[in-house]
Amino acid sequence: MSVSLKEWIVEADILMLQSAMEEGRYSSEELVKAYIGRIEQLNPLIHAVLELNPDAVDIAKALDAERRDRGSRGPLHGIPILLKDNIDTHDRMHTSAGSIALADSIAPADSTVARKLREAGAVLLGKTNMTEWANFMSSRMPAGYSSRGGQVLNPYGPGELFVSGSSSGSAAAAAASLAAAAIGTETAGSIVGPACQHALAGIKPTVGLVSRAGIIPISYNQDTAGPLARTVSDAAVLLGALTGADERDGWTLASEGKYYRDYTVFLDAEYVKQARIGIPRAYYEHLDDERLAIMERAIADLRSLGAAIVDDLPLPVVTDNWNQGAVSYEFKQGLNHYLSGLSPSAPVRSLSELIAYNESHAERALRYGQDVLTASEAVDMTEEQYLREQESYKEKARREGIDYLLEHYRLDALLLPGDADGKYMAARMGYPLICVPAGYSEHGIIDPDGDPTKGPFGVIFSGAAFSEPTLIKLAYGYEQATKHRVRPAVS
Repeated sequence: MSVSLKEWIVEADILMLQSAMEEGRYSSEELVKAYIGRIEQLNPLIHAVLELNPDAVDIAKALDAERRDRGSRGPLHGIPILLKDNIDTHDRMHTSAGSIALADSIAPADSTVARKLREAGAVLLGKTNMTEWANFMSSRMPAGYSSRGGQVLNPYGPGELFVSGSSSGSAAAAAASLAAAAIGTETAGSIVGPACQHALAGIKPTVGLVSRAGIIPISYNQDTAGPLARTVSDAAVLLGALTGADERDGWTLASEGKYYRDYTVFLDAEYVKQARIGIPRAYYEHLDDERLAIMERAIADLRSLGAAIVDDLPLPVVTDNWNQGAVSYEFKQGLNHYLSGLSPSAPVRSLSELIAYNESHAERALRYGQDVLTASEAVDMTEEQYLREQESYKEKARREGIDYLLEHYRLDALLLPGDADGKYMAARMGYPLICVPAGYSEHGIIDPDGDPTKGPFGVIFSGAAFSEPTLIKLAYGYEQATKHRVRPAVS
């Protein structure tokens, strides 16, 4: 019995989609139209997609013609991908970071991420909803809320399950198969957090592996873009399209000789047999019985696959405070620079103007206030103080954190629970993380007013700078051995 495109597309991965186009069974145009149909049907239930690219069908037609005339550009040729709404695209879509203040803003140029995806042949299908200003607006704002797009809901339990992190729209869209995959951004947990709550593979790359040029910023020490996908394989395909040195982002120069154009060569399920994986128990102490059981099963699974488990590692730096002052300093500088480069017709050209705009449109713009924005505008820190605070934390983290553990215990990676604060330590160091589905908690992580609902939970592999190849090997080996992902209720 043949399966319709509408049904087949739900769990088809990127390589399956590519094979179908190469064999002539489906075209990119048909795929785009099928995903648009899913968005029209399901997005009203989860509010994951802010807007569609009005040119997506025409772009797909052109890529189909190119395939016929000259062949495929590679694994992303004709593949529909969604982008988080803080990633610039110079087309008929808007880039607003979820804010009504920029709801009509057209970016002056493509971000490097968008340019690279276009060059790889991807169809930029639309923009995803997100926590407004990447959750750097209000201390009371729930994850996934924006004044422009409303509240993102988790397709595994809409209105009940936590969505986590500012890339929640990209995660919900990828989980519900509203595109082949999506791109998110992370400053501290906003890729891997939503990935773990939506049964996805999410890669937060080393800072500098992927250019941040044309991405609305928070912290130039921590910001990065990365893939959210239903499989590690799909995430690896996307990562390879995004990497490379970029003159618009000086941090990427450090990736010379350390990045790859193709990370699928690291999809080695056998590598885990020789791996040494550390367990920093300080990051497990907050877990309830169900989620602790999921983590213990993951540890047992890795051990049964042949990995050496080094348990109960000490981590003195775990108690260090979040460097909020330094991040606020970076945010104010970065956002002022970004806004000043917008069209003169943009209603806001600075952080102070944004705050004033929100106050004058308070009914729509300030449902949860803007105390983080106002605190950032008022930040009083000299460049010298900022540099001293940044270096102080990083030096201690190098001595007592991830690098220390990996070197002292000869580890390939650390294993963290999906909601562990350990992802913040990696974020502050600019180090990579990969999340993989690990199971489902009967009582999940629920929104405060929700009822207990079975929801996804993931494990995170954490490593040193530019250790993405090793982390992909471990994540892929674990994924292939366990295959925990199931379709969400909304799919």
